[in-house]
Amino acid sequence: MSLRRFCILGCATLALLLAGCGPSQSKVTTAGNDPQATAPEVEQPAPQPPPPAVPPQQTANQRKAEQLIAEVEKAYAAGDADYKRGKLPEAKAEFDRAVDLMLTSGLDIKSEPQLQDEFDRILDQVNALEMEALKQGNGFAPKVEPAPADVASDVTFEVSPDIVAKAKTELATTKSDLPLMVNEYVAGFINFFANSPRGHATLLHSFQRAGRYKAMIQRVMAEEGVPQDLIYLAVAESSFQPRAVNAKSHAGGMWQFMPYGNYGLTRNGYVDERFDPEKSTRSYARYMKYLYDQLGDWYLAMAAYDWGAGNVQRAVQKTGYADFWELYRRNNLPGETKNYVPEILAAIIIANHPTQYGFDDVTLDPPVLTDTVTINYSIDLRLASDLVNAPVDELMALNPSLLRMATPPDTSFDLHLPAGTAALFQERVSAIPESRRYAWRYHRVTAEDTLESVARTYRVTTAELAAANQLQPGGSVSGIEALVVPVAPVASPAAHTVLYTARRGDTLVSIADRFGVSLDQLRRWNKIPAGIRVDPGRKLHVAEPATLRRTKGHRTTITAADLNPKAAARTSKAAAAHSASSRSGSKSAHATSTDTKKTSHGKSHTGAQK
Repeated sequence: MSLRRFCILGCATLALLLAGCGPSQSKVTTAGNDPQATAPEVEQPAPQPPPPAVPPQQTANQRKAEQLIAEVEKAYAAGDADYKRGKLPEAKAEFDRAVDLMLTSGLDIKSEPQLQDEFDRILDQVNALEMEALKQGNGFAPKVEPAPADVASDVTFEVSPDIVAKAKTELATTKSDLPLMVNEYVAGFINFFANSPRGHATLLHSFQRAGRYKAMIQRVMAEEGVPQDLIYLAVAESSFQPRAVNAKSHAGGMWQFMPYGNYGLTRNGYVDERFDPEKSTRSYARYMKYLYDQLGDWYLAMAAYDWGAGNVQRAVQKTGYADFWELYRRNNLPGETKNYVPEILAAIIIANHPTQYGFDDVTLDPPVLTDTVTINYSIDLRLASDLVNAPVDELMALNPSLLRMATPPDTSFDLHLPAGTAALFQERVSAIPESRRYAWRYHRVTAEDTLESVARTYRVTTAELAAANQLQPGGSVSGIEALVVPVAPVASPAAHTVLYTARRGDTLVSIADRFGVSLDQLRRWNKIPAGIRVDPGRKLHVAEPATLRRTKGHRTTITAADLNPKAAARTSKAAAAHSASSRSGSKSAHATSTDTKKTSHGKSHTGAQK
């Protein structure tokens, strides 16, 4: 019995020892711990798998950023589709919406790398498309009304003896400085413009629009010594629309110059003077005078403006007739040029006898009256709009040669402003640093305004707004007439920084380099007479601050005191030089173009030199 109990006890002991060598015990041993120093683990419930890891820092702002990027991409895709279909105004609207979505989102673009990348990418792509559009025409230019020549291009004219007789009768009392005549070709256009609803409406609109520029064109033509009635070439070319662009040839402006060739007109990424009414008119008048000197006949000169002087000269040499009508009858002119001269003559005759041809209801548009200031810095038209209390659209219409919303940098530009506003512009713009006029804004303070509300309106920080106006961030704007607003330029979101807090290791040299300003500017703006050391934590102006002074009536106005005397002196000097300068000389080469629409006077000849 004792042996039996001993065996049972031994088996039980062995079982207990085996139970102490389970899987948990084995793991501990493998780890290198002493198994005898570790008690057998109490059996625990099976561990549950951990929940899926939440991406770190997946904040509400990041989710908003992703949603914003999706909306921006959708707007850009819509604009790109419109662009590919040739719908440039619609494309521009969508591209602007894509950019505005980001600028008005309330998110800090600089602090979110994905937003900054998206912003930069969209701007680069839009700018690339706009530059491509500029090469082909006038960028994202709006559509214009068709000129009478375009409307009449597919018309078959019916000519009755009565119309010819009436036109010849009217011609006897027509005063013109061109040698006018009436034949069946001219009478056909008179009939179309007088009796066709489509032709009548188109010519009526052309006559009405001529009122805006007629006095200016007549003055320039008198100065250049060419016939006044040559004004009516604009009827055929553009219907007096300064921003007209031919979709096929890319000729542009009131006088439809091509985008290449030297006419004495500047053309770059900011300005296309083909769209400047006065400058393009002077180039047109000089070129017409050159053509007349070459061909000795105004009808041939008009034909050469459309077809090219070289082509007309070859037609004359081939036939032996230096007469437009002989070249017409002998079929030595392309179809467009055949219609070109008769159409202009018809417009001249109707303009001299509007009542007889049903144009007694013509009300001329009021002439464009402007003040002009010559500047040599870049200014955003929205800032100019703020300064002179005029809508941006009005300033764009007064400056049709501008391809962008800003004047060109580092070059002289004649900025046209509403009549009577030049002095106000000069007074107010002097309070804004010259280097910031391409982006900053000017805000007239109302009774309800605070620094915080104005900052929110323009999406700048209160500290930046206060610093730009030399005010305390918590200060009042009561009694202040206006504030300058350090808005960031669209292409450079960080450029509106006006205060910088110095960090350990900073020097004035490194800070000046970081913000693209000179060491002298940085010292002057912060009243640091010498040296390059700066204490960490010191707040520095890294953009020129505006100047505010109290007036006698205890209202604060942004003064006309010159913040940059050298720049002001340069502006005054440039303005004086501009007014004293005169354009002279005409120089051109013979044209060698084909009869493609609007290619003759732009494709191959060289226009007047400045």
